[in-house]
Amino acid sequence: MRKTLLALAMCLAAPFAAHAQELVKLKAGMVTGIDQIGLPIALERGFFEKHGLDVTIARPYPTGVDALNALQAGESDMVQVGVPMIGAVLRGMDLVALGNFSGSATKLGADATLALIAREGAGINKGDLKSLKGKKIAASFGTINHLYILALIEKAGLKVDEVTLVNTPPPDMTVALLAKGIDGFVSWDPWPIVALKDVPGAIEVIRGGDVISYLGFNVALRPWVDKNGPTVEKFLAAVSEADKWMRANPKQAAQVATRWIPGLKPDVAEAAMQFNIQQADRRLSAQNFRALWAAQDVLSRLGTIKSTFDVNKHIDAKHIVKVMKEKPELFSDLPPIPDAVAIKDGFVFKP
Repeated sequence: MRKTLLALAMCLAAPFAAHAQELVKLKAGMVTGIDQIGLPIALERGFFEKHGLDVTIARPYPTGVDALNALQAGESDMVQVGVPMIGAVLRGMDLVALGNFSGSATKLGADATLALIAREGAGINKGDLKSLKGKKIAASFGTINHLYILALIEKAGLKVDEVTLVNTPPPDMTVALLAKGIDGFVSWDPWPIVALKDVPGAIEVIRGGDVISYLGFNVALRPWVDKNGPTVEKFLAAVSEADKWMRANPKQAAQVATRWIPGLKPDVAEAAMQFNIQQADRRLSAQNFRALWAAQDVLSRLGTIKSTFDVNKHIDAKHIVKVMKEKPELFSDLPPIPDAVAIKDGFVFKP
């Protein structure tokens, strides 16, 4: 009888073991931002397994720069970054952007998950960007929040050297504001919301404003992409399904975020998620090519970078376009991409 039960158990377990062996292993990396949460949602909700992947997520990194260092070191196969990709490519890293983790495929401006926070008594006034003159503002150099503050300075009609920028990781910004080591900071969520709750008298000077086009790409090294096209498509399908679930269930998605971003409280996560779902669009269009080009243009004009690269060589849209065509249900709740910016056969971006 015991042998019969053991044999039965082995027979029942065999299909599961076979299924486990069929899953493709993938290592993915993320940053401590609320806009990165589609990745762990895909893991926790079983979407990766559903699409044939066995994904391991590396610890959340403070910035995209750290995530790219981990990618180069082989700690991850794919990471989620935006502006840091520019500096890395210019330094010779052969990166390919494969889809958005945050941004917009339907419009150029998209920065709802970014904000400028100032401490009380700093002399920075709500909505008054000119009041940044002579102030000390924290930003994470080489990241999207660096691009955002540069664009805000330009919008204010100020010169970059009229504002002192301090290179600071987002998790450290609230402490720096509390200690009055800085007058304000720019960052992605949840850190602006954390500061408004934890720093007495802190004000939100501006949130979003379509000042920049958000850059948030799923990025991998070209040799890996060239060898793993089907895996890339499985990954993009899984995270696209996670994004759709997140857009429909922001409160539950916020709870996932509290398990992946150290110290994140549920009320802060829920507040941040309302902005995040406005930009949770994994699709690519000509707008995303333009966003990467525009970011380089701003950084180049302001002297932050000395050269630029052809965005057509570092965005590979074919995998996400294939997912969009084969699984349109994953994007059915999003506004359609205008025909004028849709990626079609032979597409080449021209500034």
